[in-house]
Amino acid sequence: MGRTVVVAEKPSVGRDIARVLKCTQRGQGCLIGQDYTVTWAVGHLVTLVEPDELDEKYKRWQFETLPILPEDIPLKVIRQSSDQYKVVRQLINAAETERVICATDAGREGELIFRYIYMKSGCRKPFDRLWISSMTDEAISEGFRTIQPGEKYDGLFRSAQCRSQADWLVGMNASRAFTLRYDTLLSVGRVQTPTLALLVKRRKEIEEFKPEEFATITADFGDYRGVWFDEKLNPDTHIRKIADAKAIAEGVKGRTGTVRTAETVRKKEPPPQLYDLTSLQRDANRLLGFTADKTLKTAQSLYETRKAITYPRTDSRYLPPDMVPRVVQTMKLLPAAYQPLVPPALPGGKLPVSKRTVDETRVTDHHAIIPTAQRVNPDSFSPDEKQLYDMIARRMLMAFYPFHEYDATKVITVVPGNAREHLFRTTGKVVISNGWRDVAELADPPKAKSSGKGRKKTADEEEAALPPLQPGDTRVVKGAEVKADKTKPPAHHNDATLLAAMEHAGREIEDEELARQMKGMGIGTPATRAAIIERLIQVGYALRKGKQLIATDKGVQLIAIMPQEIASPEMTGRWELALEQITDGNQDAEKFMDSIRKFSTFLVNYARNNRADVAFPDDDRRRKRRQTLVARGTPVEGCLCPVCHKGAVLENPRTFFCADAAEGCRFTLWKDCLTKGGGPELNAKLLQLILANQVVRGSTGVITIDDRQIAFFPHGSQVACAYRPLTYTKK
Repeated sequence: MGRTVVVAEKPSVGRDIARVLKCTQRGQGCLIGQDYTVTWAVGHLVTLVEPDELDEKYKRWQFETLPILPEDIPLKVIRQSSDQYKVVRQLINAAETERVICATDAGREGELIFRYIYMKSGCRKPFDRLWISSMTDEAISEGFRTIQPGEKYDGLFRSAQCRSQADWLVGMNASRAFTLRYDTLLSVGRVQTPTLALLVKRRKEIEEFKPEEFATITADFGDYRGVWFDEKLNPDTHIRKIADAKAIAEGVKGRTGTVRTAETVRKKEPPPQLYDLTSLQRDANRLLGFTADKTLKTAQSLYETRKAITYPRTDSRYLPPDMVPRVVQTMKLLPAAYQPLVPPALPGGKLPVSKRTVDETRVTDHHAIIPTAQRVNPDSFSPDEKQLYDMIARRMLMAFYPFHEYDATKVITVVPGNAREHLFRTTGKVVISNGWRDVAELADPPKAKSSGKGRKKTADEEEAALPPLQPGDTRVVKGAEVKADKTKPPAHHNDATLLAAMEHAGREIEDEELARQMKGMGIGTPATRAAIIERLIQVGYALRKGKQLIATDKGVQLIAIMPQEIASPEMTGRWELALEQITDGNQDAEKFMDSIRKFSTFLVNYARNNRADVAFPDDDRRRKRRQTLVARGTPVEGCLCPVCHKGAVLENPRTFFCADAAEGCRFTLWKDCLTKGGGPELNAKLLQLILANQVVRGSTGVITIDDRQIAFFPHGSQVACAYRPLTYTKK
């Protein structure tokens, strides 16, 4: 029997797999056993080439070479990790290697990492796929017993490849086009730009918000209190004028109120669902102050290093039926601190199963995040790991706990006033069974989603036990308190709220069924959203202020010049849905890529013709480049800049430009700008004649300054100014 080479995504994962396969002999970049050799990538070893590696002409950024639309984007080895690539290539192509096993992370990106290595290496060996949801020895062994043929995941690879190439086409073309147009380095992306649009929209809502004064009235009935309301208003407790509120309060004081209705309803609040990555990130941000990126890294450590939780990069909140026995085992093996909480989750030793937790049709590539069925010691974890593990362990217990039951009482009291009757609402709550809330010891325990039909309670309405009240009971109004307030603007996004907006492509969805229908239409994937947020901060489009995520001025300016098609979260959500359909075989990959190529062309044309007058602030990169340019330039005698009419014209071996470039003047004229049309290369003497006479006639043709409002500036960018480009007409 020949040798089998296993390719893991990271060295640490490779070592875990090697231990299970008893590969103990160390080799260069690998571990060797009797039948298996385990090697690894270090993340991506192979990636798509840069445009200038396709063709030398793309080294220079200019509109003439856009859009860049190769039919196929070749692969290249990443230089920094080329040594490990050579190790993997040699092992999978070796004569003694009979088959290869892909053991990269069980997801879209992991599939891409392996397939790109496999393709670049020119490997033709058959390969299988290891698909596991935890890194325990038991899970790894089970994965090898149920190994799957590699072609089963061809749809996942096609989706991953489309995602990779789509991001390349949109990013390369849009970033170059808008950078050229505005002469400042602008990063534009298929996913990051609509995410930024969400932050910009929220910032504008806050800046444009106009607070309105209102008042509320709370009446004191002696043994209970009530809040004034009028169902014709919205919100129904807000009185627009303070004077009106004071008049109502004075009018009801000392009057006798009569209970019109007093209803008590038994309510059952279901436990929260298990965690997927996005809901874990949102709760960790809300409860622990973790950023989305910190939560992902901590969860990945709990998965890979501690073997304490299952695969974290999942978008499912459900378990398959065959996981039920394992969950029972997991609960019994939880650390001692959790054991007093286990019995209600296992009544009679059995797991209470419902469609809220166990539903095979709602499990995607991976099931929900839960602890693994092995003993761990949280005291050996880092503080961050310990807190996140606590959240995941408690959420698993909560999900199988009984409902939280309580009696909700609603009382409406009618009080006569000076001109009309007034209604006061009182709500009360008596807990019958705490249920799953016994497990939620963290501050601000998560609540089940509302149906969206209920009325949001005001701060003045209390949830407390009420005295026994019946319709017809009377109380004297002992006092009426008027509280003046102002409407508040929406809060800036934080990681939790931005992740929620990304998950639903910018739509605020509370209804679970509607959210289910839109599954797959989010911005990015659970595994990539944290990186998108960090990228926006890195390129200066957003900043963190405490927990808040706020769009910067540069971010606002970028969205101002973007077409709605790329700034629309819903459009990006539809692309993500298409990628999911490619995975499932319900969408043609080439059709999707054709639409991306057309979209890239649209973006280039939009940038080229965009007349939006947006002046981006100078960044250090541009300022230093211009300072260096001016320092190396040589003056052209007698020539004043035709744009700013202040600075002298300087030249270097390739261009003419303004001596005030460092102060912001963007006049640049390439010396070879006429050669493509058969004209001469410009020199200092010719430029002097052109600027002095507007027209220069030679023996072979005529050079004129064209009337079109398009200027030759750095890399061919266009700005609104008085200068007009040159044209050459042959005789």
